[in-house]
Amino acid sequence: MENKHTYYTRGTCSTQIDVTTDENDVITDVTFTGGCNGNLQGISRLVKGMDRKEAIRRLEGIRCGMKTTSCPDQLSRALREME
Repeated sequence: MENKHTYYTRGTCSTQIDVTTDENDVITDVTFTGGCNGNLQGISRLVKGMDRKEAIRRLEGIRCGMKTTSCPDQLSRALREME
């Protein structure tokens, strides 16, 4: 059974993240709305097939410039909400 989640970002150029995990809590799809298209496609492909908790561990706390968050950090927050 798939688990789909939509997260509305805060403090980033992207405005929304759609995440899907499978029954084993493995990420099967990530789609960002807005933001830096090439970088976000790269992040999406890198986390595909990764355990949700491992992705949180790797992405949480990443900052973009002087901002207190980033698109990867927002993805970690979206994944955390899926608990």
